Amino acid sequence: MHLQSIKDAINHLTQTMTTQQWEQFAQYASFLYEKNQVMNLTAIDDPQGIYEKHFYDSLLMLETLDAFDTFCDLGSGAGFPGMVVAIMRPKAHITLVEPLSKRCVFLQEVAELLNLTNVVIVNERAEDLAAFRESFDVVAARAVSKLNILVELGLPLVKVGGYLVAMKAAAALEEAAEAKRAIGQCGGKLQNPQPQYLLDGSIRYNIKIEKIKQTPARFPRRYSQIKKKPL
Repeated sequence: MHLQSIKDAINHLTQTMTTQQWEQFAQYASFLYEKNQVMNLTAIDDPQGIYEKHFYDSLLMLETLDAFDTFCDLGSGAGFPGMVVAIMRPKAHITLVEPLSKRCVFLQEVAELLNLTNVVIVNERAEDLAAFRESFDVVAARAVSKLNILVELGLPLVKVGGYLVAMKAAAALEEAAEAKRAIGQCGGKLQNPQPQYLLDGSIRYNIKIEKIKQTPARFPRRYSQIKKKPL
């Protein structure tokens, strides 16, 4: 698709894009392309790909959410979806969790470049976030791990009444079925997954899990245990 066609689709999806937000997206895309030449941030770094595969995908997830005050991007990588959420929801408090320090440096540079004062970057692994337990209205993760593992890592961070959102592709329904036990054990309730579509026609499921009760204190376990014996 041509870049303008992708931008038109974004406009149609959000209905609320301001001139400032468009400028922030343009700066973000340019900076990501520049930095990706010298460090491994993303396999998709051409302008059309950034807008279509990163920005649009993140915005599609955001459109499934009601109002929220606190949002956590678990395993943020190059900032998707969290940095996009920060641009679109400037009054919300956005936390980007990323275990690789060099990517955290990049994320901090993006936040400063775009003047995003609502962003905090945390250089930690997901299982080491005890200080953030039940702190967020929404925790989202894109391409982090299988859902039964993600549930144990992410649901403890969600407030009761909030949501864990897993951005998944075609295997989402199979993963959701496998994760039912983990969801129940960690205090969640799976909402009926609904298919959405990216601009190239590929399917996307933004799987939403409502936190209906507190996660038992024994979760999350050590990551080696989670990997060895998933719930």
